Amino acid sequence: MPESVLLPRVEVRVLDQRLHQWGLPRYQSEQAAALDLRACLDNPLILHPQTPAQLIPSGIAVYIGHDHVAALVLPRSGLGHKQGLVLGNAVGLIDADYTAEVMISAWNRSAPGTEPIVIAPGDRIAQLLFVPVVRPALAVVEAFSAATARGGGGFGSTGTEKGR
Repeated sequence: MPESVLLPRVEVRVLDQRLHQWGLPRYQSEQAAALDLRACLDNPLILHPQTPAQLIPSGIAVYIGHDHVAALVLPRSGLGHKQGLVLGNAVGLIDADYTAEVMISAWNRSAPGTEPIVIAPGDRIAQLLFVPVVRPALAVVEAFSAATARGGGGFGSTGTEKGR
């Protein structure tokens, strides 16, 4: 990493001491974008297809403390594609001032009647991605200051005959 790049310091509290044996969250390759999160469970968890999502503790808490940084809890792509393990809330958002345990909402999106997913204690099941945040000042207006080609076409309007 070039010395000119200043990275914010993020504090991490280890809440589950088993992470010292299983492995603390870390980047799995030299250019990985996100840290892997583990399932800090006492017993295996069986997720049956299409049943309600379950909250799984990650065993860590973070303090970002920078209003221009947030973290996203994302599914691990291989588990989602191969097994159907995704996040119950699609993406979890960790605000800069959130300091409680990072929880993982896990859901088995597979079709009913397929095999359940078994999550064992210590399994890597999600990832934590730090992202920049832009917080613009909002200005309430009666009309926008500029017109666009798309205009008020609305949701999905660029995929219609009119919006070719």
